[in-house]
Amino acid sequence: MSTNKMADYELALKAVRERTDFAPKIGIVLGSGLGGLADDIEVVTRIPYSELEGFPRSTVEGHKGEYIFGYLDGVPVVLMNGRVHYYEGYPMQKVVLPVRVMALMGVEAIILTNAAGGLNPDFHPGTLMCINDVNTAFVPSPLVGANDSKLGVRFPDVSAVFDKELQALLHSAADDLGIELADGVYLQITGPAYETPNEVRMYALFGADAVGMSTGCEGIALRHMGMRILGITCITDMAIVNTTFETSHEEIQKVANRAGKQLQKLVKEVVRRF
Repeated sequence: MSTNKMADYELALKAVRERTDFAPKIGIVLGSGLGGLADDIEVVTRIPYSELEGFPRSTVEGHKGEYIFGYLDGVPVVLMNGRVHYYEGYPMQKVVLPVRVMALMGVEAIILTNAAGGLNPDFHPGTLMCINDVNTAFVPSPLVGANDSKLGVRFPDVSAVFDKELQALLHSAADDLGIELADGVYLQITGPAYETPNEVRMYALFGADAVGMSTGCEGIALRHMGMRILGITCITDMAIVNTTFETSHEEIQKVANRAGKQLQKLVKEVVRRF
């Protein structure tokens, strides 16, 4: 699938609806090492992507690749426990299929989370960042190809991909919980290689505060559909030039697992207040 046709997404939705008629209010996408929130769900049903015809399969450690339907503190939610990435070889339209289908389930908002490298010198591993803007100039757009007006307009306005009211809600929740929360711009790259020193300098000059391999394309696709979106990044390493530290997926998962406890508290509070 390399097109943006509502019929394709409705077919994928039908595959889900054949397994469950659960009606979630909020969708949540769990990033690398951030799957702990799944343990807090009163699960109604789980559906692995591998059991849904037409769905991409996650191949990355830490991304189980499943929908989890259930209740988070009494609120009906659907979780994407793991996502697929462009570097896994899927066309971008396939990468965003699970979040588009999530939107078609009737959710009122979607929370995107991810683990990323920090570019802002004020950040440190474990910093939580509210995404207030995104840079997707380095990855293919999920909107390339013929546009289906049933999904959204041909030329969508993306001046505010992430919902301002939800950002304010997130900050209010963080303040009340005593959780430090930064703001910043998230820049998406293709991966799977981490950033070279020259790339780090370039991304910082472009005004990015964090760099990762997901989320931006999902945000654009969801905004195209008119969805309200909140983005939260967990800084797992510092993408800085003068360092002898070698970034590894394993180390990123360890940091994300540690910081994930704070993120879980924050997401639960946002869901409760929504």
